[in-house]
Amino acid sequence: MPLNVAVIGTNYLGAAHAAGMAEFGHRVIGVDVDPGRVAVLASGHSTIFEEGLEPLLAKHTASGRLRFTTDYREIADWADVHFLCVGTPQSESGAADLSQVWSVVESLGPLLTRPTLIAGKSTVPVGTAPLLQQRLDRLAPGAGVEVMWNPEFLREAFAVSDTLSPDRIVLGTRSAQALETMREVYAIPISDGVPVVECDIATAELIKVAANAFLATKISFINAMAQMCQAAGGDVTLLADALGHDTRIGREFLNAGLGFGGGCLPKDIRALAARAGELRVDVLADFIASVEAINEGQRAEVAELAIAQLGGDIAGRKVAVLGAAFKPGTDDTRNSPALTVADHLAAAGADVWIYDPEAQVSGPSFTQAETVEDCLRDAELVLHLTEWPLFRQLDPADCAGLVRNRVLIDGRLKLDRARWQAAGWKVVQMGRAATL
Repeated sequence: MPLNVAVIGTNYLGAAHAAGMAEFGHRVIGVDVDPGRVAVLASGHSTIFEEGLEPLLAKHTASGRLRFTTDYREIADWADVHFLCVGTPQSESGAADLSQVWSVVESLGPLLTRPTLIAGKSTVPVGTAPLLQQRLDRLAPGAGVEVMWNPEFLREAFAVSDTLSPDRIVLGTRSAQALETMREVYAIPISDGVPVVECDIATAELIKVAANAFLATKISFINAMAQMCQAAGGDVTLLADALGHDTRIGREFLNAGLGFGGGCLPKDIRALAARAGELRVDVLADFIASVEAINEGQRAEVAELAIAQLGGDIAGRKVAVLGAAFKPGTDDTRNSPALTVADHLAAAGADVWIYDPEAQVSGPSFTQAETVEDCLRDAELVLHLTEWPLFRQLDPADCAGLVRNRVLIDGRLKLDRARWQAAGWKVVQMGRAATL
């Protein structure tokens, strides 16, 4: 049965979730404090690049099933479920900044007068939901407002498909009624066989950050092994392939390179470390610090490797950087490993040119090229730092005719090394012996 669903916060997570809820047949209102964003979304367009999102927004804003507003009064007693999708950015201390979450509670709470469910999707420190429940009990006494947690597991560049076909649905609740309502919300994917994890609220709050911490650990582990391979003359790609055959380990996320970035994974593991410190679980805090140190160090290793390829003197020399987004399929440059490396090279005096098919960069440190050809022309060194399919499709022979030096650092280990070498390129990959 279709429900009235409010989605509060309509940036990356919220826009995809609102469109997905409409696709599931619910009546949806998205709420945001940014009038400009609301206007764009209401017109059926997206404020971010995310594959498949804009067609879904256009479909359901046109049908009338999905609309957007800045007014909490439109959703307060209308919605059966209020999804909390606002950002929880990293604070200066490393902990999650919950100011947007609390702002929603303070704005919405006094307007609630009937039983409703607040379903948190934002990534928060464990123990947040009970505090929100206490505050809502004071702001809306007797209204029957219940807080539960339903964490998101969206991958940027796959947000729409992950919303419509999730690999699991986590429902952290304290009542059978809340559980029944959430099963109605997700009736379509549940009927398709998507597994449902029913648990207490604390476990639901922890599942998202635990998943991110584990993925970050896999990435940092293989990058530590890449440095070991570099020192010992081994091949990290073959090593990862062999590890991947072990069903206890698996091949996914065992890709050596620049490591992880973006707006979620780094901040989430730092927030987990901060919360672990508050709860005096020092072993976890120290473990995550080691994972992050490996990740940050990998960027510096690649930058130093680049400088070494030019004999240690990079001042005034053109360097072409292929990629600016933190991963392919998105225009998100938050905590981008590619830009960290580019910053390092620019600080050393290099003339850094960047090309990315979607992401925009700005500032005096770089020149953003309009085309790949402009980026490569007269470059003395080329770095492949975001694994867009476009870069794998480049013709090495054509590229060789544009550059001054045929030296390529494949920071993502995704290019066909033999193909580039056949065109006369020296290909350098961290953890794999260079040839030519």
